[in-house]
Amino acid sequence: MLNTLRSIFCPTGKLRAAINLGNPILAKLDVNQQPIGVSVDLAHELAKRLGVPLELLVVTGAAKSVAALNEQQADVGFFAIDPLRGAEIAFTAPYVLIEGCYLVRQDSPIQNNTQVDAAGNRIAVGTGSAYDLFLSREIKHAQLVREANVAGVVEAFLDQGLEVAAGIKQALQSKAQTNPKLRLLDGHFMVIEQAMGVPKKYGAEVADFVNAFVNEMKTSGFVAAAMASHGVTGASVAP
Repeated sequence: MLNTLRSIFCPTGKLRAAINLGNPILAKLDVNQQPIGVSVDLAHELAKRLGVPLELLVVTGAAKSVAALNEQQADVGFFAIDPLRGAEIAFTAPYVLIEGCYLVRQDSPIQNNTQVDAAGNRIAVGTGSAYDLFLSREIKHAQLVREANVAGVVEAFLDQGLEVAAGIKQALQSKAQTNPKLRLLDGHFMVIEQAMGVPKKYGAEVADFVNAFVNEMKTSGFVAAAMASHGVTGASVAP
């Protein structure tokens, strides 16, 4: 059974995993410019279970991870669950929950999340990110200003004089802590469910195998231990 699964899941003889550096909670580069993080640990463990070598495809944004799977450059990726992405990708149950939040200037008249979606407000978002997809559906009056480099959203927000920046809480919080002219709005506008994903064309057997793997990684404490070892705070293991 495992041999059949491997032949479908790993057509090159390796497990090719797309690692997204656009979400520093799950992956980043170490001092030697090598990818580390919760998603990297999960990729290594999955390859070990399959009995194949691991090949990491490091990308700088979620949209590039999606493209890698859709274009057959990767066999598995790590994504925020979203119905638009779900057209071609089979998602597992979520393994980590992360908050999506808003950042504004200290002197901004915007005091809470409900005031963001107003005519005249411009919101900086990372192109193709989970919060871009979510806000594209939810925002009715404000304007979304997309930044191709997800890591550069706050810089774009500042350089272009925009009213709001949207992103992952921890990343925005870090910016606010180092710049007294910025503040994070209380609460969150969405909870981002981080999951693993495989191409739907690989079939139900592969999707079920990876989903069972994720559930085991949660219940065994693997995900919690990985988060602790990489110093991840402000996120939680999904139930």
